[in-house]
Amino acid sequence: MEATRKLPMALARVETPLEQAQGEALDADVIVVPVLRAGLGMVDAILELLPHARVGHIGLQRDEHTAVASRYYAKLPANLAHGTALIVDPMLATGGSAMAAIALVQQTGARDIRLLSIVAAPEGVAAVETAYPSVPIYTAAIDRELNAQKFILPGLGDFGDRLYGTT
Repeated sequence: MEATRKLPMALARVETPLEQAQGEALDADVIVVPVLRAGLGMVDAILELLPHARVGHIGLQRDEHTAVASRYYAKLPANLAHGTALIVDPMLATGGSAMAAIALVQQTGARDIRLLSIVAAPEGVAAVETAYPSVPIYTAAIDRELNAQKFILPGLGDFGDRLYGTT
């Protein structure tokens, strides 16, 4: 919700159960871009809040030994230049996947990019802020640190594996 706070709004008439009322409606093109596969777990909640948002997908796989992300899939909607891209990835660990996703979304012309996570490590936050200072990060928690395998401590393990029962 916080990531949408400053999106443009327009006056709108809404139908309440008793009568019409003056209100506001979102006046922005929002594109939700989950980082596959864990980011898919965040999409339904965002679409419930923003039902007219468009959705793109970026597939990134982290090498378990080097922690470097490599892209295996990308499908983004057209005309991102005037929209707001919400990149969603529940775990911001090293920042590698986030920075790869931001770079790809920027290449498509997007200028208003926001990163949403659930749990972040200070190292990942610092890396993204250094590389992309204009991209705000929205996260529910910043945990203590990364371990030697680049997992967030105390963290909650691999979010995608937990979400899909593949642990």
